[in-house]
Amino acid sequence: MKVGIYYNKNHLKENLKYIEEIESFFKPNGIKTNIVSTPDELDGLDVLLVLGGDGTILTVASECARRYVKILGINYGHLGFLTEFEQERITDALKLICNGNFATKNRIMLEISYADKKFYALNDFVIQRSTGGQNFSNTVSLNAEIDGVTVDNYSADGIIVSTSTGSTAYSLSAGGSVLAPDLNAFILTPICAHSLHSRPVVFNANSVVTVNSLSPKTQLNVVVDGKILDTVSGNARFTVRKSDFVAEFISRGDKDFFDKLLIKLNIWSK
Repeated sequence: MKVGIYYNKNHLKENLKYIEEIESFFKPNGIKTNIVSTPDELDGLDVLLVLGGDGTILTVASECARRYVKILGINYGHLGFLTEFEQERITDALKLICNGNFATKNRIMLEISYADKKFYALNDFVIQRSTGGQNFSNTVSLNAEIDGVTVDNYSADGIIVSTSTGSTAYSLSAGGSVLAPDLNAFILTPICAHSLHSRPVVFNANSVVTVNSLSPKTQLNVVVDGKILDTVSGNARFTVRKSDFVAEFISRGDKDFFDKLLIKLNIWSK
């Protein structure tokens, strides 16, 4: 088995001791480890250990999915919805890999395409007004269609199209519902819509969403899994569908999503 280690580079000093612990634990078990810094270094790996929070996992999730590399997250961040273990349980995580007695959970992803570009997202795709410098815009006018049928025309700060996994992220903050991660569904959530009837819409993940810009002179930010990847203007048209790839996460096999939800969102604690 080949295992990679990926960590948040902003916390190098804190992670060094854990990296050493991981390498020394795996060596007697004949498991080779490599530090991963670029997507190409994921080639040939069976498992990627990710040290960090949800943001760190999101930076590599789509690249892992495209290479069929399993992800095991160890939380050194804040929420850690996507991580399976907290940092004090790192030994349990390493034992799980060594004995191979683990389950896996597949998380569906988004495929976003426009013009000649294509991106993949585990959490969400956001098209939103630009807030930078001369490109600053107020509300934007967007049309959303599901399977060719208009859902609504929005005057808003933007639109979020989220997977069930991403429903606990930006979409939740914008008023969207929480979707169980094994649900084959997406949610379309307007951001600060200037309307009393514009509400989040949950729909089948096998449907295709199209978002059309109705403001040709307005600058729009293209945000994928929390990162601004592009800024566009004109009559932009975005197509969002379920990706052929899935993100595969190593799991202990327990079903603790709602327990984790309550704890992570500080609604209730043990």
